[in-house]
Amino acid sequence: MAQRLIPLFQEAFRELYPRTPMPEFSIRFFPFVNINSNIRLRDNKLHVRISDLLEGAPAAILSALAHLLLAKMYRQGADPARNRQYRRYLATHDLTQKAYLVRQMRGRKRVVSPRGHVYDLDAVFEDLNSHYFHGLMARPTLTWSQLSSRNRLGHYDPAHNTIVISRVFDHPLVPLCVLEYIVYHEMLHLKHPVHLRGSRRCVHSAEFRAEEKLFPHLTEARRFLRKL
Repeated sequence: MAQRLIPLFQEAFRELYPRTPMPEFSIRFFPFVNINSNIRLRDNKLHVRISDLLEGAPAAILSALAHLLLAKMYRQGADPARNRQYRRYLATHDLTQKAYLVRQMRGRKRVVSPRGHVYDLDAVFEDLNSHYFHGLMARPTLTWSQLSSRNRLGHYDPAHNTIVISRVFDHPLVPLCVLEYIVYHEMLHLKHPVHLRGSRRCVHSAEFRAEEKLFPHLTEARRFLRKL
């Protein structure tokens, strides 16, 4: 039961704010799609929702989370040691695999279409697959994003085996080689999955970066992206 966490949060609150009156706590585990936790203050009561994936976490990890949430709530810098401890736990293999399974079961990937007004992502994928992967890479679901994001240009979602490309690239002024580079980069994420290096997640390994440099229009594409 989440109520057992109230003493942990009270202890963390008193440690962080020894002279501040203790608020009332309402804590519950919640079936988030990801390993999320949040906190909000309403009528002098702190409402905390913690991912149910952390229900079996050690007390030390939940205590670290309490410190991090309270520091965030009151806009205080998080303790680096506790932040590392919590992030290290999230990066463990077992929890990472559970998170993937939960995203598959609870999450819905919004797939629009691979065919845009200018470019067809399926066709771009097949051409890249033939040229750089000997045609051996199984095609994931490809889709344009709903919005023309300039912050998140593309991403690969392993839980749903989906590559999403920002619709900002579906434009006649965008050179094909730029779109190809974005898709090629995400295809490398299929070939070189995220892995743990100690307690840290390694997203772009040395092998990933070396293979990315093989893309012949890399300099041209990155120059365009800097302007974008």
